[in-house]
Amino acid sequence: MYQILITSLIAGLIAQLSKLLVKSNNLKFSWRSIFSYAGLPSSHAAFVASLATVIGLSQGFSSPLFAVCFIFGLLVIRDALGIRRYLGQHGEIINILVKDLKTDKMLDETYPRLLEKIGHTPAQIIAGLLIGVFIALASYYIF
Repeated sequence: MYQILITSLIAGLIAQLSKLLVKSNNLKFSWRSIFSYAGLPSSHAAFVASLATVIGLSQGFSSPLFAVCFIFGLLVIRDALGIRRYLGQHGEIINILVKDLKTDKMLDETYPRLLEKIGHTPAQIIAGLLIGVFIALASYYIF
């Protein structure tokens, strides 16, 4: 049981920390990039891919537990790719609208700047999936 838990946590942690090494993430250390929701690779995809893979390897790919993990993974990835990405686009548009209304200082003081990068692109999801599956395979066959 601990192998399943630790493998998933390590995959998510590696994906999240690797955001510091990706050029599109500005290659600089910041707590914001470590705890960010978006970016390359997707730690959401790495978590669920490693969880489903290690469950499939240890319990069997035809087990009900693997089926639950697989469906859970699809829901998490769909959320990261779809809804959260769409919310980021809304945040970007609202930030532009608030910025355009410079004459009203109350807007700048009352409304916080919304996050614009909270979803993932398909490439970020695929990178996270690959990290998750690789970490799960390595964990399973090494330990």
